[in-house]
Amino acid sequence: MKTTSLIINRILLINCCIYSLFAQAQKQYQLQTVAFYNLENLFDTIDHPDKLDELSPILELKSTKGEVYKDKLTKLSTVLTQIGTSKNTMPPCIIGVVEVENKQVLQDLLNTPPINNFPYESIHYDSPDERGIDVALLYHSNIYKPVFNENIEVKVYQNHQRIQTRDILHSVGYLANQKIHVLVNHWPSRRGGLKKSNPLRAQVAYQLKHIVEHIYQEDLNANIIVMGDFNDNPNDKSIQKTLQTTAIKKNTTIDNLYNPFENMFKKGHHTLIYRNDFFLFDQILFSKHLLATNGNYRGFRFYKAGIFNPPFMTVASGKYKGSPKRSFGGGNYLGGYSDHYPVYCYLIKENNTN
Repeated sequence: MKTTSLIINRILLINCCIYSLFAQAQKQYQLQTVAFYNLENLFDTIDHPDKLDELSPILELKSTKGEVYKDKLTKLSTVLTQIGTSKNTMPPCIIGVVEVENKQVLQDLLNTPPINNFPYESIHYDSPDERGIDVALLYHSNIYKPVFNENIEVKVYQNHQRIQTRDILHSVGYLANQKIHVLVNHWPSRRGGLKKSNPLRAQVAYQLKHIVEHIYQEDLNANIIVMGDFNDNPNDKSIQKTLQTTAIKKNTTIDNLYNPFENMFKKGHHTLIYRNDFFLFDQILFSKHLLATNGNYRGFRFYKAGIFNPPFMTVASGKYKGSPKRSFGGGNYLGGYSDHYPVYCYLIKENNTN
């Protein structure tokens, strides 16, 4: 009897294991891609008198401005539709972009094949940047539903004088039935050297930190995605200390943000190269609630991060080998895409849940 009972128990255990594996195999997940891309001077061919846009590379060209503009739009459109498609059949549902001149260049981009095959719309505000460089958000209107948008003024001072820089774009919307906050940034550049420019980015980081804290005051379980070209690396003080980021998911609290690109930078990954130095200025950060590992969690959560740097976007040989193929250089159109690689993250959610 004991032998028979033992055999029966083993059979039941095996059946339970098989059922468990089968049930896991039957689980289906929904994957969405969130991306960020510095478009490298996406300016039109018109000299606007109220902005210093005449300093943009395309207006410095002697001729063929129209052809260059169309070619750049086509190249950017191609890249945007391919980000994250190694695991997701659809292009990103949300794409933060910077270095755009105005609403019209965004519309021209969205009207350009192949991205015009998808129902993308844009959120854009004119910023006080002297050259007219703005931030914006592109979104797949069937997937992301914005309910509130605003541009948050950034106040930056140097030697007691106000420095005009880009606003922070804040969009609140629903990804499926899940409310999320998206904050798109383009922090002051390193022009003039680190000693001179570090305080500027520190000031923006401090203000961004307060924006995140304000969101948490209204909702302790807020889903917050912060993205941008920070003009600082993941391990720089403005990111790590002032904004308070962490590279360890389990260490993420409401007092900090998870930065999946910190460990990537430590491993030598980059989004741009300048004077033979490697930088990872382009990053996407996540609030604690988007990192949930609880089996009862039913929303989208962070799954994986990456840098979109395929061979066709990369210089294959010569002095600039390994760099992104840029659009402009030395007063000429180089026929590339951007001087930055896009970054992206996958959000994953179990199907048939709320």
